Amino acid sequence: MRTEPATYEPGTVLYDTAAAKVGEYRGRSGARVMLRPLGGGREWEAEPTALRPATDRERLGASLRAANDRTLATPPATGDGDRPPLPVPDCEACAWLADRRETARAAFDHSAVSDANVLLRQHQRKEHEG
Repeated sequence: MRTEPATYEPGTVLYDTAAAKVGEYRGRSGARVMLRPLGGGREWEAEPTALRPATDRERLGASLRAANDRTLATPPATGDGDRPPLPVPDCEACAWLADRRETARAAFDHSAVSDANVLLRQHQRKEHEG
């Protein structure tokens, strides 16, 4: 006797045992089920028989990973509408500090980005405005 897989409401948090991932139920695609990572991202297909409701621990872990991913991807707001300083053309020190800032930005190191901006402003005040 064959049993039908469980049906879920959209938004139900499930654990895909085949992929070892937690996802939010989105709907069916033929005989398969569509899941999406918590916090957004690329959907994946799963076999309905490989799914079960996520435990509280699995749900919390997936939510924490999603929050960490958002934090790394979004630079902190400065709150004052301050724009990063632009390097002065043909100034080696400005170019070096701007390059340092871009390297930090690419590594999602927001603290180092802020440090490079401060150093660039200090250099510009001292060498280009004085």
